[in-house]
Amino acid sequence: MLMKVWNTPFTRVAVLALPLLLAACSSTPSKDEGNYSTISSNQFIDANYKAADSLMHQLSGKLMSDKPLIMATIVNIDALEQTTTLGRLVSEQLSTRMAQGGLSMLEMKLRNSVYLKRNQGELMLTREIGEVATAHNAQAIVVGSYAETSDMVFINIKVIQPNTNFVLAGQDYVLAKEAIVRSMLQRN
Repeated sequence: MLMKVWNTPFTRVAVLALPLLLAACSSTPSKDEGNYSTISSNQFIDANYKAADSLMHQLSGKLMSDKPLIMATIVNIDALEQTTTLGRLVSEQLSTRMAQGGLSMLEMKLRNSVYLKRNQGELMLTREIGEVATAHNAQAIVVGSYAETSDMVFINIKVIQPNTNFVLAGQDYVLAKEAIVRSMLQRN
């Protein structure tokens, strides 16, 4: 009886097709394709959160609880009026982490009196810091810059007291210029 079942055309086709079907179900994403495990373990968020944690540690006892901080967009060190997705996203993640740590972060994108350059974000030059901080009753402004090399991005972040331009806290860190970081450095 077993030989009769094996010799039917349907059984032979099913047995021969089974390895193909199993192979199709178990395909893995290509190396360049992102998936949850590769993206969630990415250095980018972790590095930015560690930088924010370091800034908050340095600021302990130096800030008043009733006044906010302003986060400026991280800019290209070689062109201080330009940034990229990388600069904007670093700024967003630093601000988010500092708010998670209990600091009052003022969201500047919701204010229409701040200079917003199209596709750039909130760019602040030294001469603007004092007047923007005064207008929004901010006790400090988080500023920063990044510099690219062929295989790395160096990031510098400072928390500046607007009345005196004293640096209250600072942090330097480096990101490997992997595919995700490279894509965020493309000019918009």
